[in-house]
Amino acid sequence: MTSVTVTIGACGQAELVVSDVDTAIGLGTGEVAVLATPRLVQLCEQASIAALRAHLKPGQTSVGFRIELSHVAPISVGSRVIATATLERTEGRRLVFNTSVNDACGLVAAGRVTRVLVDTVSFMEKAR
Repeated sequence: MTSVTVTIGACGQAELVVSDVDTAIGLGTGEVAVLATPRLVQLCEQASIAALRAHLKPGQTSVGFRIELSHVAPISVGSRVIATATLERTEGRRLVFNTSVNDACGLVAAGRVTRVLVDTVSFMEKAR
């Protein structure tokens, strides 16, 4: 069984300076040149991975399982945002993180990221 010892409260961050490729237009998910929601999801995932990095054993990784995110503010190209993920709880191999993304003016997005701990080789053998 894959296991990890991570302290509740473990925290990671990911940072982004928004460019044209990060926008809804750039990702093809909208018609406005502001930070796209899918890019915010990716940033929150990156922060949760950063929180786990020092705690995984060789041959272990985590994979995305569930995302719940509220995107509350439009962010322009050139702006800097920071995503923070804090481990809220574990449910067996599931790791649930509270996430938030902020810029210089405040909250941009908030939600939860759930990742599942897996053995990398076994997981890849199951890939279709």
